[in-house]
Amino acid sequence: MTRVVLFDIDGTLLASGGVGRRAMEGALRAHFGTIGPTHYRYDGKTDRQIVRESMRHAGFTDADVDARMESLLADYLARLEHTVITGDHGVRTHLGVPALLDALDARDDVLLGLLTGNLAPGAALKLRAAGLAPERFRVGAFGSDHEQRTELPIIAQRRASALLGSDVAGEAVVIIGDTPADVECGRGIGARAVAVATGHFTVTDLAAYGPHAVVEDFTELDAAMRAICDA
Repeated sequence: MTRVVLFDIDGTLLASGGVGRRAMEGALRAHFGTIGPTHYRYDGKTDRQIVRESMRHAGFTDADVDARMESLLADYLARLEHTVITGDHGVRTHLGVPALLDALDARDDVLLGLLTGNLAPGAALKLRAAGLAPERFRVGAFGSDHEQRTELPIIAQRRASALLGSDVAGEAVVIIGDTPADVECGRGIGARAVAVATGHFTVTDLAAYGPHAVVEDFTELDAAMRAICDA
């Protein structure tokens, strides 16, 4: 059985240094005149969801948001790209990530991919800034595919099936992420979740959501590989 291993990006593969939030807040101010509530959490959300929920809190209707969504997201991506190409962005991989990706790549029974709330172009910008080639992730689903994260696993599953030329069962899909949303989003297809406490949630926080496994980080390669490949 080929295992389809789908990584979240922010907080999981890399620490983004806040580049995404700064770009998003700049775009929100430009298009709506406000960033919404300062306490609003971005982690675990898709980019479209962030725009909609932030602006709902600020008093805008869904119609207001829909009318400005595409131009705002284009502005966000332009701001993100500008920040990343300056070289002073602070984006870096979490410890152990390069070795883990290499170990997974070396296996014949693993298809490496992404499952992220980032728009696809934004995901590629962040990965390259951290020194990771987007092309090594052969399949995935992104915030540009659907506004709701719970819809992304089935999109990734379908794409993996098409790439492999055979149906991928839900239990062959492993979703790796640092938030409760990552743990819960794949349940509809029977995917397994491996949580990692490299974001804002602790091991204890994440364990409460019932993932297959929880790891502190990826520095212990053997433990991380067991958690993923035995899922």
